[in-house]
Amino acid sequence: MLRQSAMQRGITVAVRSAGVSTIDGLPISANAQATLRNREIQHTGTSRAMTAEAVNWADLILTMTSGHKRDLLHWHPEAVDKTFTLKEYANQDERVLKDISELEGLYTEMQMKLALGGQLTSEERQRLLELERRIPSFDIADPFGGTLSVYESCSNEIGEAVKGLLDRLSKR
Repeated sequence: MLRQSAMQRGITVAVRSAGVSTIDGLPISANAQATLRNREIQHTGTSRAMTAEAVNWADLILTMTSGHKRDLLHWHPEAVDKTFTLKEYANQDERVLKDISELEGLYTEMQMKLALGGQLTSEERQRLLELERRIPSFDIADPFGGTLSVYESCSNEIGEAVKGLLDRLSKR
């Protein structure tokens, strides 16, 4: 979807797809194929597992969920500055981006304090919880095993995020 949308907008991108929880060579599901066909997208590939080579190749790594992002960064911590969920990267709301930055700082502070046998102050804990409630979810639900309408809904959500992504890339 990204490749097709970028081409339609005259934006040059090199795109690879890989999964954090798959093995090489699996075909896509019939509902995924039908959803792509409904969007007039040809797909002939099979699954590919994420590799260190792919991480090194990429300038930007986009995941569908924060869980995928965490898994990828667990195995490839060197990719922290270029890994985002698709919806996180596409989001351009300055208030949300500021909240995310503050929350990441609090998470880092918490990890450092825990490693040294300490803990967050009650004010820091309260602020962390407030930010977690305020920041929208950046996950796109996995439609695997769902109906065609579930796949279509997921496709629409991805399509909207891809528009935001390309808006951001065209500003660079």
